[in-house]
Amino acid sequence: MGSIRYDGLTTHFDDRLLTHLQIIIVQKLMREESFLMSWKDSLSTGDGRTAIWLSPETTLTFKFVGSRVPEINKKWLLRLGESASSTTGLIVTGEDGELAAAEATGSRYPGNLRPGN
Repeated sequence: MGSIRYDGLTTHFDDRLLTHLQIIIVQKLMREESFLMSWKDSLSTGDGRTAIWLSPETTLTFKFVGSRVPEINKKWLLRLGESASSTTGLIVTGEDGELAAAEATGSRYPGNLRPGN
């Protein structure tokens, strides 16, 4: 399970999904495009939704657990890219098109302010 770190928030995604997200995010930021990215929270973080604003000035860290780059699914990549360019922003979905859940930790969920507590 890899992670993306943004503004003190570490969000965990499957390495395969994270690889596809990295490609889309880097493409958008290289074109100096800002956009919204959102995902479904896991039950452990309240089962809600999280959205972040990404811009070329954003500092991101992608951390992968595995050392091998997974096979890229071009159809999935296209679907994620279309989402990122839409008015809803990049909605994180799995390869099957279903919303992908992620667990986030960090400064956005300190102590008893964490959703579900």
